[in-house]
Order: sequence, then structure tokens, then C-alpha cells
Amino acid sequence: MGKKMAEWVKLPELPEKPRKSGKIEVRVPYYASVATVTYIKDVLEAWSEYFDGFKFACGTFRLLDKSMVKKIIGLCHDHDVYVSTGGWVERVLVDGKKAVDRYFDECKEVGFDVIEISSGFARMTLEDKVAMIKRVKEIGLTPKPEITMMYGAGAGTHIVGYKRELRPIGEFMEEAKACWDAGKSTMMLESEGLTEDLPPEQWKKDVIKKVVDHFGYEKWMFEASDPEVFKWYLKNFGPKVNLFIDHTQITEFNAWRLKLWGDPDIWKGKSVKYR
Repeated sequence: MGKKMAEWVKLPELPEKPRKSGKIEVRVPYYASVATVTYIKDVLEAWSEYFDGFKFACGTFRLLDKSMVKKIIGLCHDHDVYVSTGGWVERVLVDGKKAVDRYFDECKEVGFDVIEISSGFARMTLEDKVAMIKRVKEIGLTPKPEITMMYGAGAGTHIVGYKRELRPIGEFMEEAKACWDAGKSTMMLESEGLTEDLPPEQWKKDVIKKVVDHFGYEKWMFEASDPEVFKWYLKNFGPKVNLFIDHTQITEFNAWRLKLWGDPDIWKGKSVKYR
């Protein structure tokens, strides 16, 4: 890395990649079609020091030519950023087991590092989910099970009126344990039903803390796609927490994580004088 502006103003140092904790995964542009190779290249060149993973949300790579997907993955790898499929396997599962196995193989062929195993829409059996986790490991890729407290959530379903349903916490914990035992790899905690689209006073903080108390926060990547949410995670679990955020939030997130700006604790107990 080159010399930074005002390097003599001390900030906390980020560990070098590959990081074992404090991993940040960002979402490829999803709500606006600006995910050109040039755009992604510029984001990586400017900011890849500050994030670890790049995720194609909701199977969006299916909309691109395979050559384009490979090019984007190659750019990420050039900047020491891993690439995740995002949660799409439950859509592929509509076409059966052979389609899922073919999907896993093709993900490896084009260079993906992580395959997310999601089940927020499709109520697959836990046995099937565990089997897919094991299959991903068998082909040499990293499975990332997504565990959700709410069925039928995501992609704006609440706006168009789809029925959503909160799960019992016991069922959630059972699934998380089985997925961890099968993969021994980071699990994604889906934000729907916990923090997403909820005012802070309605966040299910008790559920999040129960999950952390039972498993430890290092086993999880927490979806925190709203600034007020990632600030809460940083304040409660510290800078080593693993978070999934939108790529547009890299700057604000790191301002808080590295005590650059914004967090009132920067000035707490300090003498602020010029003369």
C-alpha cells in the first residue's frame, strides 16, 4: 500500500489479509444496474484493502455472460477478495438434485470461492441443507450456510404482501448447530425478522445475543445492510465482528470501525484544545 494522507494521525491497524476475524463481505450492486466491470474495478482499486469478500446477491451472476462473471471474479482475486455466490441455491433446487450438483461444479469452474446455502424462501429439510454443505466441501469450496429467523423473507417480499413467518428459536439453534457441525465454516445470520426494516426499539437483540452467547460471534457473519445496524454490532461486539454490508457503505463503515470519524467515543475523555 502507498503512503496515506495524514498518516501521522493514528488509527487502529487492520490485520493483513486473509483475515481470521473482522471479515467484511460486500454486496455487488443489486438495486441499481451499475455492476459494470469498470465500476467494480474502480471500487476494488480504491477500497479492497477494507473488505474481504464480494457477494453476487440473489443469483445475479445468472444474468451475465459467463466470461463476464469470470472477469469480475478474476478482478476480485487480484485484490485478495474472495467471491461468494450469494443465496441462490434454493432457486436451483427447484430443478432437482442434478441441477444443484451441476451448479456447484460450475461455480468451481468459473472461480467462486464460497457457495452460500440459503433457505429463506424454500423450506428444505435440514438433512438436505446439511447434505449440500457437505457436497460443497467435497468439491473444495467453502460452504456458507445462511440461517434465518424468518421464512418467506427477502428481496422486498414484505412490500408486495407475501406471508412471512418467524421461527421458534429452538428450531433456529438446532439448524445452526447442524450446519456448523457439517461445514465448520462461517454461517450467515440473515437480518430479516431481527433488524431489517424494523425501528431500533423492535430489533430482536435478545435473539442475537443468545446466538452469540451459545456459539460465539466468530462463527458468524451478521447481515448488517443498514448503517444503524452495523454501528450497533460494532459497539456491542467490537471491530473483530464479521459483517455483511452493501458496497456503498464501505466508507462509512470503516470510518466507524477505524475511529476515523462519526463515533462520539473518539472524543470521549479527550482534551480538545488548539491553544
